[in-house]
Amino acid sequence: MKKLFFILLGCCTFLLVPAQTVTKNGGLSNDQLQTLKSSYKATASDKALRNAVVTNDINKLAKNYDNATVFDAHFSNQVPSKAITDQESSGRCWMFTGMNVLRSKAIRKYNLPSDFQFSQCYTFFWDQLEKSNLFLQAILDNRAKSMDDETVKWLFQNPLSDGGQFTGIANLVAKYGIMPKDAMPETYSSNHTSQISSLIKLKLREDALILREMANNKGTTEKMLQDKKMEMLQTVYRMLVIAFGEPPAEFTWTQRDAKGNVVSTETYTPKSFAAKFANDDFTTYYMVMNDPTREYYKVYEIEYDRHVYDGNNWKYLNLPMEEIAQMAIASLKDSTMMYFSCDVGKFLDRDKGYMDVNNFDYGSLFNTTFGMDKKQRIQTYASLSSHAMTLCAVDLDKDGKPIKWMVENSWGSKYGHNGFLIMTNEWFNEYMFRLVVEKKYIPAATLKLFDQKPIMLPAWDPLFAPEE
Repeated sequence: MKKLFFILLGCCTFLLVPAQTVTKNGGLSNDQLQTLKSSYKATASDKALRNAVVTNDINKLAKNYDNATVFDAHFSNQVPSKAITDQESSGRCWMFTGMNVLRSKAIRKYNLPSDFQFSQCYTFFWDQLEKSNLFLQAILDNRAKSMDDETVKWLFQNPLSDGGQFTGIANLVAKYGIMPKDAMPETYSSNHTSQISSLIKLKLREDALILREMANNKGTTEKMLQDKKMEMLQTVYRMLVIAFGEPPAEFTWTQRDAKGNVVSTETYTPKSFAAKFANDDFTTYYMVMNDPTREYYKVYEIEYDRHVYDGNNWKYLNLPMEEIAQMAIASLKDSTMMYFSCDVGKFLDRDKGYMDVNNFDYGSLFNTTFGMDKKQRIQTYASLSSHAMTLCAVDLDKDGKPIKWMVENSWGSKYGHNGFLIMTNEWFNEYMFRLVVEKKYIPAATLKLFDQKPIMLPAWDPLFAPEE
């Protein structure tokens, strides 16, 4: 009865509040609302558009049929691609992309079957453990700062992610090696990362509070903090083993050629397997980026944007698109794929796997314009790099200028153009952000620019969210 009384009292109190008739400066007054209402004329064409939009996918209605016949899948320079991979419901595009670059070389060098893959589950296991350590150690490194400090807030907001970028592949393979997918296959949780990731993040946030409290006690030594951190990481390790399986210290694997014939059967460790099948010198890989909001020909580094605490932050050289394109062309002409990232969802025709700024005419549908350039879209948070893929082809005109590009995606072979996405050069210029190029394809003068001291950017810079 008491509970019902308070409910009724609350309702009565709400009903007795008078309607607000005075608006603050900047608020919408009744006169302004009437002006807005009268601006909509409710013409027959507007009514027809409204009826169509409220019951249909906007992209289908905005599809530019004047552009429907432009699609062309021919490429003058294409690196032969192998079986399409599938990251399923996970944010591991960076890992699949980096491994696709490595496996393309391994397949070509050792004449391996086209469906050969490295174990994404193995590398992801160590990625999640290393990122957990990175977070907890960063909490300790910033223990003297308040909870309101920007770095501390960012850490608690981002304790763990399944996204990442190419330096993650470089550091993880160098530290832990690599193995074939057969030796540690995918699990439900590695293909569907949200549940296990949310649980580990919840645990890490709890652990971080404990570490901060310990650190503020006068009698706590550095050794005590490190011992406590290790105890916490043991829990994370156990959670990862339950979700993904425990990474094997060694495994026996039968190497076959492209026709399925047995070449050898040997026992490997992840390090010895990497030494043979993924023996890349990662110091020869350089990241370039097109960010027109910042000064070109400068090197930038992103604080805490790494996968391994004792690894490398993400560094890149900011360059105009024309120079990035020339490096990409040189690499593809030499049959070498590249790690590539972009704002994948913009103007993407999902049925054809075709990205063209003319695919959809949103302006005509809503009788307005959408006129921001790349710099303005970045400044207003309207565009950022959201997905990594493997750049594998370019189509050049008779003068050697790019017409279109193609990437090998990791969304399965049924998505897009048989698992690939094709983009016009105009789309490439507007929505491509990052490219990882090998040293030999970078002009000498450009390569020297990497020697300059990087400009450090904060971890929360919106353009540098992990690629998923």
